[in-house]
Amino acid sequence: MRPRIPIRTLVAGFAAGCATAACLLPVPAAVAAPAPTPAKAPAHSSPTVPKPLGATLSDAGTSSDAGTSSDAFGPAAAPLTPDQLAQAQRPLPPGTAVQLTPKTQAPTVRPGATRSATTATASCTPADFGSRTGSALVSFIEGSTPDCVNTLFNLTGSDAGKAFKESQMLTVADAYRALASGYTGDDSTGIWQLELFLRAGWYVQSNNAGSVGSYDAALTAANQAALDAFFASAHWQDVTAANAPVLYDALVLTDSTNLQASYLNVYKQVLTGYTSAYDSVAGMDKAVNAVLFAPLWRGNWNPAFVNAVAADPSILSTMGSFATDHKDMASGPAGFLVVNTGNDLGRAAGDGGAAGAAAGRQVAALLAATPITGATGPLYVHAAYDANLYDAANCSVYGTCNLPAKLTAAVLPNQQVCDNRTIETENLTGDELNTVCTSLRGEDTFFHNLVKDSGPANPYGKTIDLAVFATQADYLTYSWAIFGNSTNNGGETLMDPTDPNNQPVSVMYRKAWNDGFPANVWNLNHEYTHYLDGIYDMKGTFGDELTVPDIWWVEGVAEYESYAYRGTTDTQAMAEAAKHTYKLSTVFQNTYDNSDTVRTYPWGYLAVRYMFEKHPDVISTMLGHFRTGDFQGAYRVYNGLGTAYDADFDSWLTACAAGACYAQGPTALFGSSVNGATVSLTDKSVQTGGGSITAWHWTFGDGSTSDQQNPAHTYAAAGTYTVALTVTDNTGRTASTPASVTVTAGTALPTCTDPRTDALGQNCSRSGVSATAGNTAHFYLWLPAGTTTLKVTSSGGAGTAALYFDPDTWASPSAFTASSTNPGTAQSLTVSNSTAGYRYVSLYAVTDFSGVTVSTQFCSGPGPGAR
Repeated sequence: MRPRIPIRTLVAGFAAGCATAACLLPVPAAVAAPAPTPAKAPAHSSPTVPKPLGATLSDAGTSSDAGTSSDAFGPAAAPLTPDQLAQAQRPLPPGTAVQLTPKTQAPTVRPGATRSATTATASCTPADFGSRTGSALVSFIEGSTPDCVNTLFNLTGSDAGKAFKESQMLTVADAYRALASGYTGDDSTGIWQLELFLRAGWYVQSNNAGSVGSYDAALTAANQAALDAFFASAHWQDVTAANAPVLYDALVLTDSTNLQASYLNVYKQVLTGYTSAYDSVAGMDKAVNAVLFAPLWRGNWNPAFVNAVAADPSILSTMGSFATDHKDMASGPAGFLVVNTGNDLGRAAGDGGAAGAAAGRQVAALLAATPITGATGPLYVHAAYDANLYDAANCSVYGTCNLPAKLTAAVLPNQQVCDNRTIETENLTGDELNTVCTSLRGEDTFFHNLVKDSGPANPYGKTIDLAVFATQADYLTYSWAIFGNSTNNGGETLMDPTDPNNQPVSVMYRKAWNDGFPANVWNLNHEYTHYLDGIYDMKGTFGDELTVPDIWWVEGVAEYESYAYRGTTDTQAMAEAAKHTYKLSTVFQNTYDNSDTVRTYPWGYLAVRYMFEKHPDVISTMLGHFRTGDFQGAYRVYNGLGTAYDADFDSWLTACAAGACYAQGPTALFGSSVNGATVSLTDKSVQTGGGSITAWHWTFGDGSTSDQQNPAHTYAAAGTYTVALTVTDNTGRTASTPASVTVTAGTALPTCTDPRTDALGQNCSRSGVSATAGNTAHFYLWLPAGTTTLKVTSSGGAGTAALYFDPDTWASPSAFTASSTNPGTAQSLTVSNSTAGYRYVSLYAVTDFSGVTVSTQFCSGPGPGAR
């Protein structure tokens, strides 16, 4: 993908220190927070006031570039402004999204409690609501399902006016007040549907005022009376799955009605009431987040709210305490609560006056106590970004001036110049940097031979930076704040080669398994092709390119070059070829709007490959137009073909699927079957063009490996793992492919026998481990001489626990050489070992956790000797 925006200013990186050895069991160390560095502030214009929130939607999932189902490409997009980034990067509970703009079709909404089989199939049309008034309207809303009422968020025109004119809203607000005073803690009375109707009305009116008409003080007062009754009821604070959705929409309604100033005490009660026990109650975390995502964010554009906070800034200290007390869970499954608190404080710092000053003090204290990297990274980045955006004048106080450069120094400290390329990375070694550099150098020649250009089509952008994050998690945490890119993808190339002040950059991350890319830098060659194509083939900006349907070429040539240059088979494209889903003339009309990831990437690959193999003259003519900026002329070249090549393309697809699209050399393929915790793997790899496959190497996603051709592997814990196979032929050529496997049960290791409960041993476990948030459960074990590998896992229980290992001292978030910090308690790490001695393992409580099992596995060696 290739949106183009200016790059940030870079600063020099810094080197990490090294640990000291210890022989005896040491005292656990404390975590120290780095101090922020002042610099100059960026300019910022006033943001647009956000609209009220729309419906809560089921999230189709954000994913990254093509490869696996969890890492699919996303569409390229226009560059986001700082304000848009601030809005887009506010996180939500996993699996949900919030409608921020009107839709042309009814959304897929969250499931609601069906009150009876009759109402589940009842009519649900705009006329059902717009044609009723008074008690008939109220009864119909109460008898509808929440799913039905959610469809009203998309009403427009006369439908919107009839359903949501003020008289209708007043009727429903009065009915809501009558039910709210005796709220039962659930939706047995239909109160949830009344809330949803009111929320939908305020949302639709804000986007369709001409159709709905104006809302005046009478409606605001009626809504406030209803909300006052709700928050005075006995059950609004119930920590139950039944109360959670009703509470969520009541809290959002305080924002939709712009009554944020009246409910500061309610917001404080919600935040102070939160404990980690909420995490296991369906919907409760989302209800807490309603305060953070809606009124405490959007209220900052409401003068009444800002004045109320200035008069009583205790809401800000409550938020500051909430963020500080829970900062270590920022990377966990409930981290959106902490991150959004940081967002809100950073935004509030820009309110000016007493409110802004009070918020600024909270931001400064929070940032000073929050490390940039590690589990607290998302909180630091979001709080710093919003403070830097909305209160730029005080960035030196926060240490956020030139924030992109500061984050780059902390997260991408290692740089290597490779001709006209600067590679900046989080964890690539010197050898790996050389591998990446060599690959990029060779790709230049391959590209020019492929497209046969005669030089640059654009005057600028002759150098490029390539930023490589260590993990997808770090890419999601830091990339947007450094580069301004969207992160619902597997990497982006950002450039405008028509601007002399623009610095092109490709942003990527590394996979944890071998996917066939140099140094596991995922999509390295795809993204670099975007850069080369943008310089040599596509005269103009990325927006110029998108004036015609040319995504089959833009993404297709990046995919084709990536696979062809690396000599790797695009197995997904071959599988798609066998389906014959699309005609060539259809693929030629690809845009980001009309094409999903499959049509965009594997079918783009197939179209480009076919045209290079069968009709290179057409490509040459098309590129001649692209290189002069004549995108309409280029479009006429291939659009003018009509359906002339469709039949031949269809025959070519058959041959491709039958084997013609295999790359020369090995292609890694395998099948799998699962029985409980055991996966059995069957090698199905193919060798093309002579030679034979002579070696197989499997990684199982839990730190274990095998060199058998057809291994079976038993996992210690249930879950989904990525299995990757790398095959090598008799000439040394390799190929790799990953796939996900899900196992349903794990094998239980025996309990460690040492009487000390913090002592682990060989191939044993400790169960029932628990700790409260911010604390650490420490363990140690003896590794005998001859032990080459140690595997440590944790599983089961509830909460979020990060796993740390250190060979010399009590392991902790500030003292470790290996770690596993996935959400939840399922962690695994494998470390190599060369000497006998004590080793140290810990589970750090990102949130409260309990019932966790810690297991160790290693091969036998001699017993312990003298210390």
